[in-house]
Amino acid sequence: MKGTEYKRIYLKFQIDNEILLGLQKLFSYYSYSDIFYKIEGEGLALYLKQLNLTDFRKKIQHIKRMFPNKSEIFDSILNEIEKIKSYGLKGKKRIFVGYDKERKVKERKRKELERGAYFYARGHNFSRKNNPFPDEFKNKIIVGDSEEVLKKLPDNCVDLIFTSPPYNFGIEYENHKDGVNWDKYFDKLFAIFNECIRVLKYGGRIVINVQPLFSDYIPIHHIISNFFMKKKLIWKGEIIWEKHNYNCKYTAWGSWKSPSNPYLKYTWEFLEIFAKGTLKHQGNKELADITADEFKKWVYARWDITPEINMKKYGHPAMFPEELAKRVIKLFSFKGDVVLDPFNGVGTTTVVAKRLGRIYLGIDISEEYCKKAEERILKEENRLL
Repeated sequence: MKGTEYKRIYLKFQIDNEILLGLQKLFSYYSYSDIFYKIEGEGLALYLKQLNLTDFRKKIQHIKRMFPNKSEIFDSILNEIEKIKSYGLKGKKRIFVGYDKERKVKERKRKELERGAYFYARGHNFSRKNNPFPDEFKNKIIVGDSEEVLKKLPDNCVDLIFTSPPYNFGIEYENHKDGVNWDKYFDKLFAIFNECIRVLKYGGRIVINVQPLFSDYIPIHHIISNFFMKKKLIWKGEIIWEKHNYNCKYTAWGSWKSPSNPYLKYTWEFLEIFAKGTLKHQGNKELADITADEFKKWVYARWDITPEINMKKYGHPAMFPEELAKRVIKLFSFKGDVVLDPFNGVGTTTVVAKRLGRIYLGIDISEEYCKKAEERILKEENRLL
């Protein structure tokens, strides 16, 4: 056994025959290659590689019922394992060693400089000076054209922009014609995004939830990404939102059982993530509210989240679920940060931002949608009382 193959924990206490019987029973449930113990010196040494902690807790409770006089000892074993905050996840198991290994690259920094990390974002003229967010826009839902409303904000005042623009699929939105000429669609969208870039802080993030129009072979996610890269923002990454939506028909646009024109099915949407000026967003780490488990799960860029099921309730045809907004906001912002959604719809982004202790601004051209967004905010405020 090499020392680096297991994580070692040492607990100092007197071991009698009853404890020894309990240990033998407890560890009989587990493979020696995952976890084992040794009596060393005046106590117990645990050697961990991987463990289903939920299952281990149940086994501890079982052993405590068998040896009630030794409950404190078995609780201390569980507590010491739960204190370990650095681990990886594989299925239901926590991986305590080897989870952070990667292929070593010699002279990594020099080679990164030679390649030119995010070379496309070099030469930007973004100001590093961030400005306060105006009080009159704090925690507001505003009816209006986002391009015009955003012009009223100063430069560099928003921490996070999370939005899902109209898809231009022909969906029936309130006060919005979806399905216009693609040039007109992107001209307007990019005019709004230009204002978003301007108001975003240095180190702020823009996260766009988008679904390409596969039937028309329009890769909207690539077109939007290309726009932001040309504007010198750093592409921070891409998250796959797996919806498990298998409703699309096999022969709707392509060929059946033929190579002539097979149509590819997609069950997911994309979240494209960009940073302004630098990848690092400044903030007080005490105001980070993401847990260790959440962080470890969510940095894996494939999120299995059920689509919104209350769209009829709110009268909106293309809502994303609150869980999606929750993950984006907690992963990419601190408590007290300003969160903006320029296509706020019925207010999913803003109500989740409110719930998570962020300052919010939601803008939408539909008065009806804004009214519903305000109702959701009011309901959330009443819930928090």
